Amino acid sequence: MSSSTIDKSLSTDDHVPAATPEEVVAPGSAGFQVKYLARDVQAGIITGTMAVPLSIGIAMMSEYPIKVALATVVFACFIGWVNAFFKPGNYIGVPGVAAGLAPALAMGVHAFGLENMAFVIFLTATMQAVVWKYNWQRYILQAVPVYLVEGLLAGVGLKIGLKFATFCYEIPADQETADVFWNEARIQIVLISIVAFAGFVYLFSKFKDTKPAIPYFLLIIASIVLAQFLPLSMLFVEDVPFTLSLPVPHIESAMMWVYIVGFAAMLATIDVIEQVMSNAAIEKIDPLGRKCNTNNSLWSIWISNMGASFFGGMTNLDGLAKSTTNRLAGAYTKFSNAIVAMVVLFFFFNSHYLEYLPKFSLAAIMIFSGWKMVMGLWHVANYGQYALMLSVLTALLVFKIGIFEGMLVALAVHGLINYLVFQQAGKIPSKVIIKKYFEKFSTGGTAD
Repeated sequence: MSSSTIDKSLSTDDHVPAATPEEVVAPGSAGFQVKYLARDVQAGIITGTMAVPLSIGIAMMSEYPIKVALATVVFACFIGWVNAFFKPGNYIGVPGVAAGLAPALAMGVHAFGLENMAFVIFLTATMQAVVWKYNWQRYILQAVPVYLVEGLLAGVGLKIGLKFATFCYEIPADQETADVFWNEARIQIVLISIVAFAGFVYLFSKFKDTKPAIPYFLLIIASIVLAQFLPLSMLFVEDVPFTLSLPVPHIESAMMWVYIVGFAAMLATIDVIEQVMSNAAIEKIDPLGRKCNTNNSLWSIWISNMGASFFGGMTNLDGLAKSTTNRLAGAYTKFSNAIVAMVVLFFFFNSHYLEYLPKFSLAAIMIFSGWKMVMGLWHVANYGQYALMLSVLTALLVFKIGIFEGMLVALAVHGLINYLVFQQAGKIPSKVIIKKYFEKFSTGGTAD
């Protein structure tokens, strides 16, 4: 992109000086970051504040300790910032715990135990490192089409919605009555939850293109104020110790080893595809029109995942919701990631402040996030009946039998149809459909 194009893109903002050719060549340089320091600090504070409740909700869905999720975000953000100096993948993306993998992580916790999940994440990172080394994400996109991943995310969205719907009618133990479920306190919290969700959706629709953090701020502030006057179920944050240790597995069964390898391969695959999809959208909203390098983003992801495995952390990627907020809040460089990390780090060390958050407000945020994941199917509908049918089937399978098993069945169905219909009948190969879908997705659709 020429410097004149960049100058034109900045002409609508009188407060931002035009980028020089030198800055375009080295957009991750220290000088470039200093130039937009004030904007990135502002954006980082806003995005970091928004990232906290989202990270809490994903941790609860994943059945991980909340402080572990916060530590994962802090570490991934610092890695993302440092990585931008050497191997910039995107320039305004903000990493965080992966919502699309939350039910899968919960399943892993149940199947392998939390003590083995560190090794699972380490193995996932190792596989991602191989993908990065040989630039294999393009082949993964052919084997696992992005519209199948949209269906997977829709199924996950349904799971998230149902999981947090219980918070909409949860009341403190001292408000429970033995004989009546729908007592006055429960009816009250249901009505509050409905109003909170409706208000959040309205505010988001009003400010999503200008100030998407406003709905989060107003909902959280209003719910904290309300909790001072009404007895509400509040968030509890377990004070787990933060320790560093080698991710050594404790597995005796050979079949369990096979299952773990397959499970890690699934995590790695979905994480890679989600990052490719996010980068396509992040590139579209970049204020300077800078191109994304997905392989460099994968470098950052696998390092973050591997490092997180040493403190029992979770999987991460550059989430589109946070990245969009970061852009609209004024971010121009990855220095905003460092500010996000510091905001989240504050709540990591002062997690008792999080216990002022009523559960119904967290439910509104997470149900809305799940709903947006389901609405991703709307994008698929534009790319043909086959893509839509496969996405819907995947969503139902993931919701009904689980993310791992559902994805395997959907892949088997996709492979069978690809062979019987596309190849035998001489119709368009599925890889052409995948390419067509991804090209259209990169110019408009979003996955978050």
